[in-house]
Amino acid sequence: MSRDAGATARQARGARSLMGRAAVGVSRLAHPAHPGTAPKAGKASGGGGNGAGRAGLALTALSIAATIVTGLAGPSAMEPALPGRPGQPPWDLGLQLPPATAIGLAAAALAAGTVGLGLCLHALRRGWTVSPRKVLAAGFIAAAVITLAPPFGSSDQLSYAAYGRMVVTGHDPYLTTPAMLARLGDPVARAVQDWRGSPSVYGGLATGGQALASWIGGDSARLTVFVLSLLGLAAFAGTGLLLHLLTRRSRPRQLRAGLLWALNPLLLQVLVAGAHVDSQAIAFAVAAIAVFALGLPNAAGHARPFRQLGAAAAGAEAGPRVPGVPLAGPRPLRRLGVAAAAGALAGLAAAVKLSFVLVAAGLAVAALLAWWPPPGSAGSPGRWRPLALAVGGVMAGFVVTAAAAMLPWGPQSAGPALRAGSYVSIGSPWRAVRSGLRLLVGEGSADGLVRAGAIVLAVALLALFARPLRGLASTVTGAPAVADPAAGGPAAAEPVAGAPATGAPATGAPAAADPAAGAAVTAAQLTVLAGASCFVLGFAWLVAWPYVLPWYDGLGWALLALLPWAPLPWAALDWLVLARTAALAFGYLPARGIALPSGLGWLRSVVRTGVTPAVLLAAAFTLVLLLWPCRPRWRPRAAHRAGPDAGSTTGSRLAG
Repeated sequence: MSRDAGATARQARGARSLMGRAAVGVSRLAHPAHPGTAPKAGKASGGGGNGAGRAGLALTALSIAATIVTGLAGPSAMEPALPGRPGQPPWDLGLQLPPATAIGLAAAALAAGTVGLGLCLHALRRGWTVSPRKVLAAGFIAAAVITLAPPFGSSDQLSYAAYGRMVVTGHDPYLTTPAMLARLGDPVARAVQDWRGSPSVYGGLATGGQALASWIGGDSARLTVFVLSLLGLAAFAGTGLLLHLLTRRSRPRQLRAGLLWALNPLLLQVLVAGAHVDSQAIAFAVAAIAVFALGLPNAAGHARPFRQLGAAAAGAEAGPRVPGVPLAGPRPLRRLGVAAAAGALAGLAAAVKLSFVLVAAGLAVAALLAWWPPPGSAGSPGRWRPLALAVGGVMAGFVVTAAAAMLPWGPQSAGPALRAGSYVSIGSPWRAVRSGLRLLVGEGSADGLVRAGAIVLAVALLALFARPLRGLASTVTGAPAVADPAAGGPAAAEPVAGAPATGAPATGAPAAADPAAGAAVTAAQLTVLAGASCFVLGFAWLVAWPYVLPWYDGLGWALLALLPWAPLPWAALDWLVLARTAALAFGYLPARGIALPSGLGWLRSVVRTGVTPAVLLAAAFTLVLLLWPCRPRWRPRAAHRAGPDAGSTTGSRLAG
């Protein structure tokens, strides 16, 4: 046996061992070691959700195993070849799967993952529970094993490697294309398959990470891509840990966050196995929310704001809360610094992908919801100070960081990303609209009209989201609701599903005693407000924008994990995001510009151009119906007065 053959055999044995560990780790969750253990006080026993939960985890394990096999199989219609020296990571078995087999294996993983995640979410709403830490650990193990195999699903990782190679060789990635570098004989640029004529559309921070990977990988595209995959894995794991931290006060919410992110089989394939740079932007976005939510609340009192992070990680409070002390407190500069730090992290997210500017806007909206002066504070001095410090700090931190990220290559580095905003993907419902407009007004005018229509749709969705968002804010903070004429008096704010009946419904914290001084917003409340505000802006963009790809939905999944269990329309968002991501993932099998065999052409002519746009359009239409102000009440008036869970068998067990 040759040295290379022996190395390949050892890699094969190691890969099979790692894949087995990942699958067994997930399957053990479906069969806990002590299935008869009684639930803790206040926890639901699971009822009819246990069977669905076990089945969901089993399908999730099957999906992860199929995803790992697809990557380990080696170059195929799903996986581009990675030139490099023998033995370099990532490793594969070189099985040379036929196109139908490779695509079928990836499709089977998506099908099992979609059904499995849906069953887990259904069971979770019925009270089923497993250890959130085990779910988190299983997701991290699966992601690590997937990272050891070559990325598949698209060839974007080769473009990332080429952009990093440009920096290392002294070229401007925002003016140079991979094709230009390839003509100079560069081996990494020659490996690029798609987008060969496009400069980088990513921010300066993303380009810096790509340059670091290129510096380590040298002229090996394979090793460069592996370093990029490790950066994505670190970002994915960091996001999972932050979500686990932010939802620490509710075991059901922690479990939901783990299922929606760390052990989400759709994300493990389209985001982790695809080694997409979106993971890094999402990590900075969630970190911005964490600093904003844990550092700014009045609950910190006179304590150091960043002590909140350490105390939260230990499961303790940062210090005693001082009721009635506004955000400005005795040290407004410290509060301003915390807000600026959150804004800086949002700026780093935008320095990876420009569209993440929406995170900074979401934090500003959350500040408005949390600290808008109440009507009774009209004559109070400094009533606007809490809001001004939060919004001003976030905006200042964001602007400084975003501007610093442009310094190495200048403002023109944003040009390719702005020009890419005119693209319309094949799987978008806007594709058919643009085709029709081209026949009427020509290509240039059609693109402009599509962009204008997308902006109008996004603004309309934001306007429709405004009322539910304000309602969620009043529910979470315990602010009084608008008087209910039918009830003959003021209506108490609806509690979030399963929340305590006293104090702040979502957190159990007492309301502020002095409304004129500004409500004392706790970290748990601000987490919900920031997560909901950022989700609303991000999801409106995802639904409305003409250029969509499966991994773009990663931002929606991360922010969805921060939302509490609440009545419609919030209760339907899990299913809308699941339907969107599944439709896009199936529609882009594979997301590569290669020629498919004649027997597989229907994947593009039927699924990508027909089925996927139809599902996205149906999801958008359903969202509009759910948000429409005249939507009929789904619950009787008596149940409405009693709370969202009156007479309900779901939701009440899973408190936000």
